[in-house]
Amino acid sequence: MKFACQKNTLLREIVLALDFTSQRNTLSIVSNVLLETYGNTLVIKATDQKVGFSSTIPVETIEEGSTTVFCDKFLGILRTLPDENIIFEELGDKLFIHPEKKSIDFELRTIAADKYPALDDAAKHEYFALSQKDLFDMIDQTIFAISDDETRYFMNGVYLEQESDGLVMVATDGRRLSYIKRKLDQAVPSFTPVIIPAKFLTLLKKAGTGEGQIFLSVSESVIFAKFGSQFMYSTLIKGQFPNYRRVIPASQSNTCKLSIAEMNEALKRVSLLVENKAKRMYLDIEAGGITISSEESDFGQAKEIIRCDYAGDPCRLAMNYSYLVSPLRVMEGDSCAICFTESNKAVTVKPDPEKDYFHIIMPMQID
Repeated sequence: MKFACQKNTLLREIVLALDFTSQRNTLSIVSNVLLETYGNTLVIKATDQKVGFSSTIPVETIEEGSTTVFCDKFLGILRTLPDENIIFEELGDKLFIHPEKKSIDFELRTIAADKYPALDDAAKHEYFALSQKDLFDMIDQTIFAISDDETRYFMNGVYLEQESDGLVMVATDGRRLSYIKRKLDQAVPSFTPVIIPAKFLTLLKKAGTGEGQIFLSVSESVIFAKFGSQFMYSTLIKGQFPNYRRVIPASQSNTCKLSIAEMNEALKRVSLLVENKAKRMYLDIEAGGITISSEESDFGQAKEIIRCDYAGDPCRLAMNYSYLVSPLRVMEGDSCAICFTESNKAVTVKPDPEKDYFHIIMPMQID
């Protein structure tokens, strides 16, 4: 195998491919990236056998062939090379790498391509299209609420289900829940609801631009995605996702409206003196203002009052401040609403005016 291509053209793809390889065992074939050239095309493949990636780029093929090299070292070499045409040539069990115009030489040990595991194929599955912006908006509004408790593995991903006019994404860790329903112009084929691992959603965002379309296909055990010349997939999380509809309040009697920017700044300041592991912070809500305060500790206490629009009875809420910060960071618009009924029942945080998403937080006990 021998080919030549511009460094940056290949570098972009190998950066993505690295995330699809296993880095636990450098001697394993799944720590390698597969390179296969034919015509004037280079195919790049990577998999750790749970996720998979494939991409094609134009190259100058001098001799067709295929091989695999340790992805991490290959990426490190590419990053240090000058921005010019690079020659790649396999001789024996080594891949020789050198720029056309510089006296720089690298050689990497290779493993035969026929030992590389086959990637899953979505050819027989039906794809549907949606805009990258819609999908990435849905990921942004939910991914931070995923549980990291591996004993509750069925909550280690985002729940995706199809509805008649679009898609619903939900994530929860048992103490908070994030929900978004995005209506789509194009019909989505029916599929059984699935749980998508957080890693795959992060990789989708890393590979995408946020512009144009992305094509998805959902089977019982695998989700496939393709855009441009790139194709990727992930095995799905097996298990029963919690019945999230039971958590969503049918109605809430109190609504407090406030500035997202002012709330974010106040949370940032007051959190400096939140010392407990639970990250407990108090919100004292009354007509005209919210008092945000930390518990008194050996270091002291912080307190700040911000303006709000509220007409109900005074109420004190105790909650993990990070559960408020995360949704407010990705919330669109200038204002949000905090909706609640009692201090010990679910609190809903949503944009004002309402959009197609909201976040539910379970308050903490007030000592």
